[in-house]
Amino acid sequence: MEVLVFKTSVQNKNNVQSVSAALDALTGVLKWNFDLQDADNILRVVANDVSPRKVELTLHYAGFTCEELPD
Repeated sequence: MEVLVFKTSVQNKNNVQSVSAALDALTGVLKWNFDLQDADNILRVVANDVSPRKVELTLHYAGFTCEELPD
């Protein structure tokens, strides 16, 4: 199990709702949450064997930017 951390352009609860089904559908994702109080609108994903690129593409397809942050 690993925790992936991303900087995103998701800005509010409506944005979160628009990506929630896609994030829930990713195989291997155990849980995820956004920290919209952070300036980088952080997305944390707890997952087993999920590539960061897969999460990034999921948000890109929904119309948002998403970039993995280094450890």
